[in-house]
Amino acid sequence: MSFFKKLKEKITQQTDSVTEKFKEGLTKTRDSFAGKMNDLVARYRKVDEEFFEELEELLISADVGVATVMDLIDELKMEVKRQNIQDTKEVQAVISEKLVEIYEGSDNDESLNKLELQAGRLNVVLFVGVNGVGKTTTIGKLAHKLKSEGNSVLLAAGDTFRAGAIEQLEVWGERVGVDVIKQSEGSDPAAVMYDAVQAAKARNVDVLLCDTAGRLQNKVNLMKELEKVKRVIEREIPGAPHEVLLVLDATTGQNAMTQAKQFSQATDVSGIVLTKLDGTAKGGIVLAIKGELDIPVKFVGLGEKMDDLQEFNTEQYVYGLFSGIIEAQEEE
Repeated sequence: MSFFKKLKEKITQQTDSVTEKFKEGLTKTRDSFAGKMNDLVARYRKVDEEFFEELEELLISADVGVATVMDLIDELKMEVKRQNIQDTKEVQAVISEKLVEIYEGSDNDESLNKLELQAGRLNVVLFVGVNGVGKTTTIGKLAHKLKSEGNSVLLAAGDTFRAGAIEQLEVWGERVGVDVIKQSEGSDPAAVMYDAVQAAKARNVDVLLCDTAGRLQNKVNLMKELEKVKRVIEREIPGAPHEVLLVLDATTGQNAMTQAKQFSQATDVSGIVLTKLDGTAKGGIVLAIKGELDIPVKFVGLGEKMDDLQEFNTEQYVYGLFSGIIEAQEEE
């Protein structure tokens, strides 16, 4: 059975509405990526060195990341040789299979993509990331998701530096029906976190979602501030924060990679939330993050609506990238 057929079978076990969200959300990437892939396959009758060179350029332009692309091309060459593939059309299924392998790795552990939440304890999720990436919106959407799954949720307005940040979080709190613990603008973020943890304990809350500043006078100050916030949470709840989610804007491409490297050096980033994936043709950044930083993408933003924050699913992502090609092959 071909990989595309297996992928389609796995996808049919998932919720149709979620698969559709991935398909719609990745339209720009798919149109760019799959369109170029089809052109490449049409121009080359046989799989040779020139074909691989152009494929390499195509993958790099989709922001899959240079190091990841090099590894992928090496593996593809070996697989093509092993299966004695001559026809360029057959390479498409091998590429998609390798993309799933890159993301899931040898352990093939999908639980890595899940949030580390446990019943019977106060779960603390700390959000970090620069301004403008959609951090506050992500917190609001995640609060909505967790609440609709039956959790009690509290928000901490730890971004006391950006003008309007506290109010923005409060608006989200009202929209989803969740309380926000705050102090005045310019106050100490660590003090806000202390108050929020005490309130969450007193109210027996399931999940505390904490916003943090995205910019201070300089990068060193920001990272020190985040470390301080983390220390306060750890002191009050040993083992917390249970998740540190770095929010990145997918439309910024390789710039998002630079941010990921900086933040993961300062805090123990346990997962990535990739926003605005629907707004970019460079959705390959998902693979670059996993391949080069080995940090799992836990959520992706696939639109503006409240329920457009989706748990990341490798198969649905790859299907979203290749659905046009898969459907064309089915028709044949």
